[in-house]
Amino acid sequence: MSTETDNRDFWDGEADRFDDEPDHGLRDPRVRDAWAIRLRSWLPGTPSDVLDLGCGTGSLALLAAEAGHRITAVDSSTKMVARAEEKLAGTGARVLVGDAARPPVGPAGFDVVLVRHVLWTLPDPAAVLRHWVGLLRPGGRLVLVEGRWGAISPVGIGAAELVELTAPLGGRLVIEQLGHDAALWGREVEDERYAAVLRPPAPQRHKEIVDVHLLLLRGDEVLLARRSGTGYADGLLHAPSGHLEDGEDVRSGMIREAREEIGIELAPEELAVALVMQHRAPDGAARIGWFFTAEYGSGGEPVNREPDKCSELGWYPLDALPDDMVAYCRAGIDAYRGGQPFLLHLHESGDPIAHDPAGSGRAVPLPPSAVPGSRI
Repeated sequence: MSTETDNRDFWDGEADRFDDEPDHGLRDPRVRDAWAIRLRSWLPGTPSDVLDLGCGTGSLALLAAEAGHRITAVDSSTKMVARAEEKLAGTGARVLVGDAARPPVGPAGFDVVLVRHVLWTLPDPAAVLRHWVGLLRPGGRLVLVEGRWGAISPVGIGAAELVELTAPLGGRLVIEQLGHDAALWGREVEDERYAAVLRPPAPQRHKEIVDVHLLLLRGDEVLLARRSGTGYADGLLHAPSGHLEDGEDVRSGMIREAREEIGIELAPEELAVALVMQHRAPDGAARIGWFFTAEYGSGGEPVNREPDKCSELGWYPLDALPDDMVAYCRAGIDAYRGGQPFLLHLHESGDPIAHDPAGSGRAVPLPPSAVPGSRI
């Protein structure tokens, strides 16, 4: 399918005959019983919240509901959803129209994310798996039914590939081969078919990198450095910056970075906090950024002290910043100019690292409390 619309149209067209496949409709009692037995072994033994993504006409969701679980089912096809609603009537299940990769549900709300024959159709399965894990409560699990079909031009995701895709997520993965069990498919099959149950590791305490950024101001201009040879965002402009070292406070770290990168010796009283930002990179890595201001002339004349990491320094007008900047830094300077002291800047997967004037704005200002000491 070339577009999401094409994909929805295709499955809308398949809805009337989708249940004709023995493992889709589960009309044969033997096939239905075989899936019910397997499903009970993959799902928790006590009533749980189960999210069925790419639910089709709702056959697996119905089995889970009959086992006492609370079901939310999602499919992109309105016709599939209509049939799932009919099938699940009276069970208390919610059935929603939505994209399986980014379902219309909140994070950390489910004990199980159940997905059958969907992951292989999505363009970035690694990113999708990360998102699905984020939908789970602590102690939750992913239940994936996948395979690799066809002899001449096979499609799908084999078990070995799924092991590689899930490795960065950690936790415990169990693969159960299903191709030999003809009762599940209503016939003998020769393809690779399997179930994978992933139990992600218990969540750890929130940890993020802390970095510091210097907005060195010369009248209405700010000093920017062009990254080079770092392996990340090379060629783009960024304020002098760096990570905190162990045991270092943010002000001391800013003074050190200013010395190391542009050769100026700032006194603590020459720094002022401009803003604090929580940032998430397009790859999902997160950090807290502290932006400080200092006036030109404080600590001496700036020079490029790291030519292996910076190809040039330059002064740029605050009201006409260039576009070839790191989006994170550009968002911080724009927030400073707007008088916004607290900011969220959370990229989505696929966003560019560079500032994109025509792209989706990711900056969300957080207003300070209206009354000192207030939590409002």
